Amino acid sequence: MIEYWHNPRCSKSREGLALLEDQGAEIKLRKYLEDEPSEDELRAAQTLLGVAAIGMMRTGEKLFKELGLTKSSPEQDLIRAMAENPILIERPLAIAGDKAALGRPPENLLGLL
Repeated sequence: MIEYWHNPRCSKSREGLALLEDQGAEIKLRKYLEDEPSEDELRAAQTLLGVAAIGMMRTGEKLFKELGLTKSSPEQDLIRAMAENPILIERPLAIAGDKAALGRPPENLLGLL
């Protein structure tokens, strides 16, 4: 089972979902803009991804700068910002057991199968 943090308005998120479906993956969709992940869920995803918090953020979002965030902001501030403003979470993000992947490019998701 792959938990897929999905934004249907995003072309990369749609592409990643189609790629996994084409491979026959069992998917549990989570529209993370409506069902916001908690700070604990974000930390768990971060650990599985093996990246710093900034590595799972959309730093080009206008809101990133409006909130006064930078690439050198403390990890806790970045995690809190994503929990409070899920639009800042890079998409798509997929979790399968003890592995996770960001679907940029969508082919990154194939490692979860």
